[in-house]
Amino acid sequence: MTLLDGVDPSQLFGLPMPDVATLDHGVQVPFVQTGHEHREVMLFIHGSLCDFRYWKPQLGPLARQYRCVAPSLSHYWPSGRAGALGVAGDARPFCWDAHVDEMGQFIERLGVGAVNVVGHSRGGCIAFHLAGRYPELVKSLVLADPGGPVAKAGSDAMSRTVLPAPVNALRAKAAELIAVGEVDAGLELFVDSVSRPGFWARSPRAFRAMAIDNANTLARQFRDPLPAYDARAAGKVRCPTLLIDGEKSPRMFRDAVGALEGWIEGSRRETIEGASHGMNVTHAGVFNRMLATSQF
Repeated sequence: MTLLDGVDPSQLFGLPMPDVATLDHGVQVPFVQTGHEHREVMLFIHGSLCDFRYWKPQLGPLARQYRCVAPSLSHYWPSGRAGALGVAGDARPFCWDAHVDEMGQFIERLGVGAVNVVGHSRGGCIAFHLAGRYPELVKSLVLADPGGPVAKAGSDAMSRTVLPAPVNALRAKAAELIAVGEVDAGLELFVDSVSRPGFWARSPRAFRAMAIDNANTLARQFRDPLPAYDARAAGKVRCPTLLIDGEKSPRMFRDAVGALEGWIEGSRRETIEGASHGMNVTHAGVFNRMLATSQF
């Protein structure tokens, strides 16, 4: 573990300077951590357009109970600026499956055994598969509005996901706007579609700055569709699991939570009243209290 140089402190939104963990093939994972090193670890996995900064509302309050560790997945800021920072990670293809293995290796590098894992949106899908693929590394699991569709009866969850035509058209337009330099317009189109209309315009300045820093990942993400959830994959999750959705979250996220509630034995579901997709930011107090509960 080494300290990452070259990051402007003003870009950290008050978080500590990040460290770097070097994984196999030279992949380097920047991460921030708070709390005492001897406390139980809670690992936070971010979603689309985000990085470790997304978890600032959790990294302070929950540090009183946990050693909070928030990495940035490869290709996301600051790894997306590898030339300037000397951080390897962009050489690998952008792939959710690779991110699962990346997080497994990262936990092993921490050297603390099994950890509590929290994943949001696309990060929720990664956390879900992490728990199934590396059960010895995941002590408990929290999935907040996990990204990815629910498999239809008789379909193969690992087959290529076909999204509705309007969704594909919206995503293509968002990627096109970003590619031609209309970054703000492209991000507004996408973010509002996964939260609710007007969310981008009302978002805190820090969130918008973070999304802009990660705008170049969006087109790559669209070319890497998430697998569908099914009972077989969910059956591999054997740890205590908390499922969180927002009352006003888009239906695709609430559908995923509902299906997983039925498939993951012993799981518990909590719906945050009045919240949409970014519930850990807009309703941080409620969200943090849920995570502070030791037994799900």
